[in-house]
Amino acid sequence: MILPPVIMVHGAFCAGWVFERFQRPFIEAGCEVVTPDLPGHAPGASPEAVRGLSMSDYAASIAATARALGRPAVIVGHSLGGLVALLAAARTRTAGVVLLAPSPPWGVSGSTMEEAVSALGLYALGPYWAQAVRPDYPTLKRCGADRLASAERQAVFARMGPESGRALFETLNWWLDPLMTTLVPAGGIGAPILALAGERDIVHPPATVLETARRIGARAEVLPDMSHWLVAEPGWRVAADLSLAWIAEGASRTAA
Repeated sequence: MILPPVIMVHGAFCAGWVFERFQRPFIEAGCEVVTPDLPGHAPGASPEAVRGLSMSDYAASIAATARALGRPAVIVGHSLGGLVALLAAARTRTAGVVLLAPSPPWGVSGSTMEEAVSALGLYALGPYWAQAVRPDYPTLKRCGADRLASAERQAVFARMGPESGRALFETLNWWLDPLMTTLVPAGGIGAPILALAGERDIVHPPATVLETARRIGARAEVLPDMSHWLVAEPGWRVAADLSLAWIAEGASRTAA
């Protein structure tokens, strides 16, 4: 059985390096794995490189990467990258989409006060949608990578870079976006979708991920004891193996 290629899309403030661990089981299984950096996110890029970039720019970049592979790929996205994966899949033919603790699309409201605080908290920076927003270590420690050991979390933070305030606005404050940038088309994606949530995630809690899954017709699973950093926190292999098994199941059905 030939498995489809896999594109792994990182989340906010990160780059393709977040999948250094998560991609290994896929490569061992024979998948061609691509871990692109979203526009403006390449290591060493100017801190201002992300300024003004839209979620549409990110989606277009990933859709172009998918088309360049020459055959339908599975797009795996983490956090904000999960939403990018959905938007990219709406632009090109895919073999499937895997969402890891995904940011919700337009029309899906948060289910907790923590999400509301996150959506409104950026206003303390002023017109943040016009800025390159810097990562915040206390936030990473409290909820982004709370289950990582301190030394590993600090190493992750050292590799992080600025994020587009515009992309954050389009995602976190979608109800104020007149362009409805993160709207998933009414016709859906046209490919199977798997959504995984961490039981202890307060960035994108299970209830929000499950509502996203319901809206887009995805299969959803909640991973016990896991938080937001599904790509590398303790237990990451469970998320990877579930994703890989789901991909293999889809490839088997296609081959039959």
